[in-house]
Amino acid sequence: MRKKAVVIGAGLGGLAAASLLASRGLRVTVFEKNDTVGGKMQEFKKDGFRFDTGPSLFTMPFILENLFELCGESLQDYLTYEELSPICRYFYSDETVFDNYSDREKNFAEIEKFAPQEVKRYSEFLDRSEKLYDQTADAFLFNPLYDLSDLKGLKLTDFMGIDAFSTVSDKVDDYFESSYLRKFFKRFTTYNGSSPYQAPATLNVIPHVELNQGGYYVNGGMYNIARAMYHLAIKQGVSFKMGCAVQSIQADGSKVTGIITASGEQVDADLFIANSDATDTLLNLLDKKAISNRKRNRQKRIEPSCSGFVLMLGVEKTWTHLRHHNIFFSEDYQKEFKQIFEEKVLPDDPTIYVTNTSFTDSSHAPEGCSNLFVLVNSPYVTNDQNWEKLSDSYSTFLIDELERRSLTGLKEAVSFQKVITPKTFLKLYGSNKGSIYGTSSNNLFSAFVRPRNKLRGIDNLFLVGGSTHPGGGIPLVVQSAFNAMKLIERSNI
Repeated sequence: MRKKAVVIGAGLGGLAAASLLASRGLRVTVFEKNDTVGGKMQEFKKDGFRFDTGPSLFTMPFILENLFELCGESLQDYLTYEELSPICRYFYSDETVFDNYSDREKNFAEIEKFAPQEVKRYSEFLDRSEKLYDQTADAFLFNPLYDLSDLKGLKLTDFMGIDAFSTVSDKVDDYFESSYLRKFFKRFTTYNGSSPYQAPATLNVIPHVELNQGGYYVNGGMYNIARAMYHLAIKQGVSFKMGCAVQSIQADGSKVTGIITASGEQVDADLFIANSDATDTLLNLLDKKAISNRKRNRQKRIEPSCSGFVLMLGVEKTWTHLRHHNIFFSEDYQKEFKQIFEEKVLPDDPTIYVTNTSFTDSSHAPEGCSNLFVLVNSPYVTNDQNWEKLSDSYSTFLIDELERRSLTGLKEAVSFQKVITPKTFLKLYGSNKGSIYGTSSNNLFSAFVRPRNKLRGIDNLFLVGGSTHPGGGIPLVVQSAFNAMKLIERSNI
């Protein structure tokens, strides 16, 4: 009889794990509390406007290609993607504009306009970022880092050379005098929901992934990634139970015995994959007797990543100076992160990210219109916030700010708006305090101690998704499933 596997959650990590398990002959059922697959990667349509509500940039496509190949399929048969040029347009408060490309020569020409003395340092920094990737990818990303056998290939000299003992901000400031480039390179830390003023400089590896390896857009919309992974899972024979929340994970000693759904159904299996938020899994889903109070309390103390305040605007207007990805920087970047992570309030002078996919795909908005996805990094949920009240006031504030920052006539052109707050992320996805990226990396070691892909002390429960090792974002979430598979193989289940 084929072994049975249960996957909790149909986010990208759960979809990847389900396909890999099914391709190896297991009978796999995915339980998803919501009505659509993809986790935080979703889409929203209204009145001829279309929005991606999750990740907006596709990087490291070779990881997703590898998933499909391991399942006997080709990614190109399921979706297509193209490199964006420019990857992003940056707007500074003094009206300086920086178009950033994966082509270094084009970037040199851009930098010549506002910081000609820094062109060489820009190139050197990206070389350094690539070196960090070479030193850390095999050791920290493509490695479960679960037991001593995973540490055999690690060299102390490599670890000492990955800038783990200084912050992103400190290292960037060492390289650049230009305030423009300092701000530009510090922003990449937000890709994992952390502050550049607290996170280890190892995270300066992120610019390499986007600027050296390339940033892509999936034709038709980013949600096509979730669709492709769902169809891959179906082809492998995976079964799905949608709108079926898991209420608890039952354990007996060192083994999970089954799950209980919100409707009271009990389901047993040989193997369990939790694509639910790691903190939610440990504190709320897993049988309390399965882990110690010490582990539970340690998990409670982990700082969540930042969340996001999202405003989707259907707008009856276009702006010729907008590109696909646009970032409007705040004046005081350090103050912004202090407000988010220390004061835990929405920034009063935020960096505003605007995705305008209708620039690339005209079908995403009616003719002469724009679909503006507006995102501001925000604090995670605390008891001191009233998100219902903030939803209205901050939306109005953001529209006024965008008008002030060059989107003239925005307010009058808005035909509809939809808001997503950190409270929404908490309610829909059970993410830790509404965080987007799970655990923050706001100290020198937290980037290396995210929850691993197997729960210690329990033989048959494995963890995947952006809240686990190696981190958030499309490629790393898929990689978490690969890491889990390595640990499953070791467990001889």
